[in-house]
Amino acid sequence: MTAKPATTASAASAATFDVERVREDFPLLARRVHDKPLVYFDNANTSQKPRQVIDAVDAHYREHNANVARAVHQLGEEATAAYEGARDQLAKFINAPSRDEVVLTSGTTQSINLVAYSYALPRLKPGDAILTTVMEHHANIVPWQIVAARAGATVKAAPIDERGELIVEKFVELLTPEVKLACVAHVSNVLGTVNPVRELARECRRRGIPLLVDGSQAVPHRPVDVQALGCDFYAVTGHKMLAPTGTGLLWARREHLDAMPPFFGGGEMIREVKFSGTTFAEAPHKFEAGTPNIAGFAGMGAAIGYYRTLGFDAIRAWEGELLAYATERLREIPGLRLVGEAAEKEPVISFLVEGAQATDLATLLDLEGVAVRSGHHCAHPLMQFYGVPATLRASLAFYNTREEVDAFVAALLKVRKLLM
Repeated sequence: MTAKPATTASAASAATFDVERVREDFPLLARRVHDKPLVYFDNANTSQKPRQVIDAVDAHYREHNANVARAVHQLGEEATAAYEGARDQLAKFINAPSRDEVVLTSGTTQSINLVAYSYALPRLKPGDAILTTVMEHHANIVPWQIVAARAGATVKAAPIDERGELIVEKFVELLTPEVKLACVAHVSNVLGTVNPVRELARECRRRGIPLLVDGSQAVPHRPVDVQALGCDFYAVTGHKMLAPTGTGLLWARREHLDAMPPFFGGGEMIREVKFSGTTFAEAPHKFEAGTPNIAGFAGMGAAIGYYRTLGFDAIRAWEGELLAYATERLREIPGLRLVGEAAEKEPVISFLVEGAQATDLATLLDLEGVAVRSGHHCAHPLMQFYGVPATLRASLAFYNTREEVDAFVAALLKVRKLLM
């Protein structure tokens, strides 16, 4: 990766970012692991949670616990207000045109499956195709394969280059008439590569092909404006952006939601049920059957508030500095190979060390208090492209520090010697 020169504004934001103060909001960062200070570099897997989020979940169960939309008593109204308030906050967070275009889900996997079964499957026929890319997470591959197989359709994958960048002209070439849906990660969970979603959406619109974007790895690091991006569907996972597990959203254009049948059936997603037939609620509620993760969404609302307090200008400036510094330090390690060096990246670094298995390194790093991810990262096709079974991945967040990078590199040098 070639780090982009910092602008005066971003340099100033990074210089004034009080990371030590921010870290005080994250209780788990004070832990020791194997009697070593924790260095948590597995943020692409799941982020840590600030006290504000933890307190919101705790307060829900202590003070407001009731089901949503089913009771007229005070607790029920309070729970509903928190749940629907999270929808309002999420709509603003991604600049959705309407709150009614925001379906609350358990995360990106459910969101993508909703589109696969409710939008794609009813429209696919033999000979049709879905286009995705080589760098996708399995959640943006497997659902498409399942519905394509049922319909007699196929799944195509656009290629990337050795730097880990999508070959845009190849993606566009593959937008042939039989493609009924295109799918792409906003940010790769393995490489950190930022894909040119706005350009891809423009090319898809020209051909009348809807575009779904997996935003799981984008929303923790950058402001997202679905209207400016021009896509048709945008999926978000809460637990990667400070919120509790089991939270997320699907944003979709209203015309798509109105035309899509429900994916799950049950309570709350109906207007009237008779044995002669059921009348469903309007979107988004017709996609939200059953009791949701109410406390989780109370926490997700708090997570959005936390991001707004810090501001993405400051977050991006500090994370950009950390990414550049970590990349520079890793280059000092003999035999280390960086996997993916796109010109535009979020703070995710995948790498290999000559003569050492990724899992062995990760296990030994854990004994030094360093948490990184090893394995295929739910991206088998990407591993196959690079000809490796696994990589190590260090993924950073705004609450990480340069000192943690130094500790990580020192630990890596130490354990490398043990394996050589």
